[in-house]
Amino acid sequence: MPAVFVLIWSTGFIVARYGMPHAPPMKFLVVRYMLSIACFLPWIMLARVKWPASRSQWAHLALTGIFMHAGYLGGVWAAVKAGMGSGLSALIVGLQPVLTAVWLSASGGRIAARQWAGLGLGFIGLVLVVSRKFGQGGEADWLNLSLAVGALFSITIGTLYQKRFVAPCDVRTANVVQLGAAFLVTLPLALLEVEVMNWNGELAGAMAWSVLALTLGGSSLLYLLIQRGAAASVTSLMYLVPPSTAVLAWLLFAEPITAVTIAGTVLTAVGVALVVRQPRPA
Repeated sequence: MPAVFVLIWSTGFIVARYGMPHAPPMKFLVVRYMLSIACFLPWIMLARVKWPASRSQWAHLALTGIFMHAGYLGGVWAAVKAGMGSGLSALIVGLQPVLTAVWLSASGGRIAARQWAGLGLGFIGLVLVVSRKFGQGGEADWLNLSLAVGALFSITIGTLYQKRFVAPCDVRTANVVQLGAAFLVTLPLALLEVEVMNWNGELAGAMAWSVLALTLGGSSLLYLLIQRGAAASVTSLMYLVPPSTAVLAWLLFAEPITAVTIAGTVLTAVGVALVVRQPRPA
């Protein structure tokens, strides 16, 4: 299940690159949330699935939806709309396992020397890649970089919060609550966007894949993995997302892969691996 999740998750940055030339990010996400809810509700009714039992669980699910959908997706899609490439956005958000592992280690009272070394390598690798993207004609600037980093923190907080506070419940009803909360938060931002959605084959395809594969598939798998205690498996595989996305972006959009980009990505991957690797039992 973790491997399937990572394969699906890697396509999210590619889909953003396909859809953003034809739509503003918040309007796209509002439509995505509505269509996803419309797919889940008949499934829930036919299967007669129970909804969360308490108000507190509704509140916890809504808060995770704001972080893991509205904050994360809003940040990534806005960063891509602002000119950031798929590979760089995936690399930045791919540092989520580092933040998660550091938080869990700090909560336990200790961060190992190996993890500090991994943090250093990951940071150096990211700086190496990002520094080459700045400057005149570069794809990175302070606006889209801030949006991508905000998305990184948002999904990290949402993942940790869900694992801590959300009791196990059906993934379909949980997704509807999360998506509904994300819709309510994103709608006012969408109404402020002056650009309209220019529907064509690329935008329709991006929307269909976003709803069917990423939301119904990827988000549901992420929820199940966190609830079933396989978050460590997801974390250990997550650092494979940036290189996979970089290769896809090179094939589909001719985003350049330079020696510096490869070196920085490898350093980041090794750093993340050092942070999330579980020590062998004595």
